[in-house]
This record gives sequence, structure tokens and C-alpha cells, in this order.
Amino acid sequence: MENTDAIQVSSFPLPPAQYYKLYTDENIRNNRAPKPPAPIQGTYSMFGQQFSTEDNIIRPLEAQGFKRLYPQHFDRRKELKKLNHSLLVNFLDLIDLLVHNPDSPQRAEKIEDLNLLFVHIHHLLNEFRPHQARETLRVMMELQKRQRIETAQRFQNHLEKVREMVNNAFASLPDPAESDRLGGVAEPMDTGDGGSASKNRSEECHPLDRLMCELVDNM
Repeated sequence: MENTDAIQVSSFPLPPAQYYKLYTDENIRNNRAPKPPAPIQGTYSMFGQQFSTEDNIIRPLEAQGFKRLYPQHFDRRKELKKLNHSLLVNFLDLIDLLVHNPDSPQRAEKIEDLNLLFVHIHHLLNEFRPHQARETLRVMMELQKRQRIETAQRFQNHLEKVREMVNNAFASLPDPAESDRLGGVAEPMDTGDGGSASKNRSEECHPLDRLMCELVDNM
């Protein structure tokens, strides 16, 4: 039955947007979930553009077919401010052009300039992604380190409390040597029954001694 289900799953693949539905808990438990796709080798298409696995994570603008508007060595903060200012100016020019002369061929040029400015802004922001990822990872590791230190400190505090309780319990126990000494000198308890004691002592007397005592008592 499981093999039939697996064949059905592989025979009717879902669209990429719904591919995750195949990885249900039941499919994973019954080993019916499809294997992950193999890594892509060579070129691939994404958002209508061709990419290569040999390219850098962030490709230069020239490799993407765009003209660079800033030099090779620059301050990203200043360049982003300049690009933002240029974007606002070109947008106002486009609005003015659409109001006064909507059929002018300059409209397409302004739209192309706006597109190029957006590409540059997007590219500069993407160059910060590796730094952002490293900073995020650093903050996560520092948080984990702080949590583990706090957990270890709480464990150490509980350990000290347990040791203190054990030491107090041992200190409250009586000393075995003192107990033996007190038990050796203990005197027998007096029950107050003098007659029974005398009777016991009389029974232990010799018969001749008892006879002499009786003769003396009769005199």
C-alpha cells in the first residue's frame, strides 16, 4: 500500500508553490515524502534572468548589463543619498513631462533613468546583506552564550544550596562516639519496687544463712 502511494505522489507532482504539502507528518513517518531536489549545476533561470552557479553571490553591475553610475571606490552612505536625490529629481521631471508633453519621447528616457537608479539602489543595499547576515549570526550567538551562562549560574546556585542543606543535615546528626559513651555509663532505672528487689536478693542467699536469720528473728 505504501509503495502505491509513493508511486502516486511521484506520478502527480504538485506545482512548486504547493510542493511543501507533500512533506506532511504522515508522509515523513511512512517514508513517502519525496527526496529533496539535487543541487543545480551550471546555469538556471530566476525571475526571468539567467544565473550561473559559478557567479558570485552579488554580481557586479557590469556583469548584469547595467552601466555603473558611481566609481569603484566610494562611500555607500553618500552614494545612496545621491541616488535617492537623483531618483526624486527624475521622478519630478517625469511628472512635469507627463503634464506638459505626455507624448514626448523623453518620457521613455526618464523611465529608463528611474529604472537604472532603482537598480543601483537595490544593488548597493544587496551588498550589505553579507554584513547583515554576519551581524545577525553574531547577535544570535551572543544571545545563546548569555542564556547558557545564565543557565549555568542558576545550576551553580542550586548546587550550592543543595550542598548547604546536606552539610546542615550531617551537622545535625549525633556523634556516634558520644552516643556510645553515654550508653556505657547509663544507670539502671529505679522502678520503686523494693519488695521485689529484696525477694530476689533473699532467693540468692545460702540455705544455712537463711536458717540462721530465722533463728535470730525468733529469739
